[in-house]
Amino acid sequence: QTSLNTLDEGFEDAFSYLSNGVIHSRLKSTNCLERLNEEVRRCEKVIRIFPNQESAIRLIGAILIDINEDWITSSKLYIKMK
Repeated sequence: QTSLNTLDEGFEDAFSYLSNGVIHSRLKSTNCLERLNEEVRRCEKVIRIFPNQESAIRLIGAILIDINEDWITSSKLYIKMK
């Protein structure tokens, strides 16, 4: 897939947070997302070549699960829920 196709397919999902009616101030910045992408890229560079797409998805999924667990147990508030 090209980048534009991926962007078109995920456009509505990317902006679904706007449907809640409450805009969170932290969602204005993409710093958190950029940091997440850097972390995935850092781990990806260690392996360099993947035998198939499924192995890349497994690795990236495992990285995202670890980061999610860190965020859940963190004392930082990433989004204020009212």
